[in-house]
This record gives sequence, C-alpha cells and structure tokens, in this order.
Amino acid sequence: MNAATQSLPVLALVGRPNVGKSTLFNRFTGTRDALVADFAGLTRDRQYGFGNHHGRRFVVVDTGGLMPEASDPLAALAESQARLAIEEADRVLFLTDGRDGPMGSDHEIAQYLRRLGKPVQLVVNKTEGQGRESTAEFHAFGLGEPLPISAEHGHGVDALLEQVLEGLANPQIDAEAEAQADASVLRVAVIGRPNAGKSTLINRLIGEDRVLAADLPGTTRDSITVPFQYEGRDFELIDTAGVRRRAKVHDVVEKFSVIKTLQAIERAHVVIAMVDARTQIGTQDARLMGLAAERGRAMIVAVNKWDGLEEYARSETKRALDTRLPFLDFVPVHTISALHGSGLRELMREVGRVYAAAMCVMPTPQLNKVLEQAVARHAPPAVLGRRIKLRYAHQGGRNPPRVIIHGNQTQRLNASYRRYLINRFRDHFKLVGVPLALEFKNSDNPYVNDGDGKPRGARKN
Repeated sequence: MNAATQSLPVLALVGRPNVGKSTLFNRFTGTRDALVADFAGLTRDRQYGFGNHHGRRFVVVDTGGLMPEASDPLAALAESQARLAIEEADRVLFLTDGRDGPMGSDHEIAQYLRRLGKPVQLVVNKTEGQGRESTAEFHAFGLGEPLPISAEHGHGVDALLEQVLEGLANPQIDAEAEAQADASVLRVAVIGRPNAGKSTLINRLIGEDRVLAADLPGTTRDSITVPFQYEGRDFELIDTAGVRRRAKVHDVVEKFSVIKTLQAIERAHVVIAMVDARTQIGTQDARLMGLAAERGRAMIVAVNKWDGLEEYARSETKRALDTRLPFLDFVPVHTISALHGSGLRELMREVGRVYAAAMCVMPTPQLNKVLEQAVARHAPPAVLGRRIKLRYAHQGGRNPPRVIIHGNQTQRLNASYRRYLINRFRDHFKLVGVPLALEFKNSDNPYVNDGDGKPRGARKN
C-alpha cells in the first residue's frame, strides 16, 4: 500500500473544559485556529486540522469540554460533539490539569472512555518544571501511564506524539516523490457541501451512474474512488461525503464526513471544490478550501447549477466568491452544470493544467532573473535604515512548488512584499491553481567568490 492510499491517523483531544485542549491543538497543527483563553467551555464545535511530526502526518480534532453534569443546552451540544470526535478517532488523548489535580468530572470521563474500549493516552497538562511525580495521582483513572506535558511551552509534546502515533499508518511526507511514483494516475478529490452535485459530476464524467446521486443532502456516506480515462489519461475520482456545518451533523453515519473529506484531500493531487450557485457560500466552504490550500493541493472551484441562473444571481454568486474566498485568488473558477454536462470539458482540461503547475520545474537562472527584475521594479523596504537584500533564489520542492530565497534581514520582509514576490513568480511560471510557498534564508551567496577563487560559504545571521 502506498502513501496515497493510506488514511491519515486521527487523534481526538478530549477532557473537561479549560485543561488546554485548544492550546495543544494549536501546538500540533502549528496554527492559531483554535480559540484559546482562560475561560471554561470556550470551544463548542469540533475543530479539525492537519499535524506533522517529523514527517508523520495526522489529523487532529479539538473538542469542547466533556461535562457530564452540565445542564446548559450549549454545553450539552459541545459534549455531544466531543463524543462524536471520540468515535471518529484512532487514538484519544484525554487531557487533565496537573495544577488542579484529578477532579470529579475527570473520573467520570475516565469511566466513559474505559467503557468505549478505544486506545486512550492519559495526558497531564500544565506540568511546567515538574517531573513524572506530578502525575502520580492520575494513575487512579486506570488508563495506563500518564504523560506530563506543557502544551503552552511545548514540553513533552514530542514524546507524546511519538507514543500515540506508534503503530498507526504512516503516509510519507514527500508529496513530490509520491506524485512522481504515481504519475500514471491523476487523483482528483471532489469536495463540498451536501447536495452540491459532487456525485452527479462524477457520474457525468464517467458516463454511467456509478455513484449514488439523489436530491437529498448527505446521500454519500463515505469517500468513493472511481477510476476512469479521460482523453487518454488515467484518473481516479474521489467522491466525498458532503460536509455540513458541524453543529447540524446529527446522523450517526454522516458524522464521519469531515474526517473522510480531509483524508481525501490528503490523497489527491488536485481538488475540485464544488459550490452550489443557488445557495450561499458559507464559512464551512471557505474553511474546507482553506485546508486544501494549506496542504498545498492544486485546486479548482467549480460553481455548479449555473445553467438557467438569472444574470443578477450570477453576478451575486461571483461577488460572493470574491468576498468569501479572497485567499484563493490564485484558484481558477469554472461554472458548470454537472447534470447537463456543460463546462465539464474545460473543467477537466483545467485539472491537467493545475496539476502541471503543481509539478512545475523552475530553473535556477529563470528564478534569479525574475527575482532580480522584481527587486529592480520594487525594492524591499528599508528596516531601521538598513536595506533588505535578496541575493538569489532556487527551487526547494514541487507539489506544491516552493522557492527558497537567500539574502540578509529576510525575516523582516513584510507580508505585502512576500505576496508581491509570490505574484511575480506565479505570473512568470504560470502557476495557476496551486499555492506557492516562499522560504527565506539569511546567508551569503555560495556561488560568489571572496576574491581568492573559492566559493563563499553560506552563513546564518
């Protein structure tokens, strides 16, 4: 089984409110996506993200606190969300507070987790400056050896991940090598909300009713892979269960849709994000597309059910795309009718183009020429009277393409200038539909001589 067909392992963070689950979520994902504050019950819904520990990828789910004694309807909803996350997970991380010690609600949660029979790792958070002696009281939960950590400062987090990821699937991190090894088949994930027309699109492309399609949201319950050929090229289409706003997910089977969609994104070379032209583009749509871009996937937005739409409705849909998805300005938008087949030829040709952009080879001389021209047209701003110098660039990876730029004081470049450089490289190499990552290093140019005929060595500032 290659990395593309393995499912990413799923870790769920559970525990009573205010024990540091959201802080640990942010530590695992390297983001600030989960709200963090010293206030119990701040997280209500499940929060999903991708983590990477030394090349081992995983999905992590942050939850609202488990509160067995709660009577607040919102607290009860948060608890139901947490219980769904536990069922989705391969490993459950039960967080407790080392400062408070074992609480009554902790004991109730431990009893609940023991009954489930799921693999559980007991984690004692907020143990800064303390050793394993701080976890002695928590052995009474009967969940094995507690691990002390500090989610806020990162203490013990690496050891925690080493332990919980042991024995789970280990998809390789090298997306470029994976794509080259699997170059004969282009995998396309079709994602979006329920009833956006994903299954109808796949059936239309393959010319048969291979995937169940009905005018009911949530018809697809799992990710389905369909091989087919289009204009002489081999494809695998991955149809995913529709993703509803989390608070509205009640069905015992449909609750798995978010995890399955994230795993489909991870397997795919290209993502087609489908939206319904007749419904509003929501936060969940934007969040899902943002996660696909975060994973570096080449992407296309397909606006379905475009046929028969009045001109005013079409202009409103275009305005909504610009307003709700400004961070996807590099992603092409195609209007289609999956039911009638209009726009599908152009859509599939775009799939090939954005994949080619993801695998683009950018020769070093061309990269340096683009960089030189960009700096000549608009020089980096001076910081504290010193001019930032960008000396040379080279390609650091593909799928997604990555450019490494060497110079001095590069850490002081502001976000707007970074976007300017990205746009220059994107325009020159025609990088449509794929995120472009820039990495900056403070160093001398190793290809420039010091005058003694020997290359100057790279130096970190």
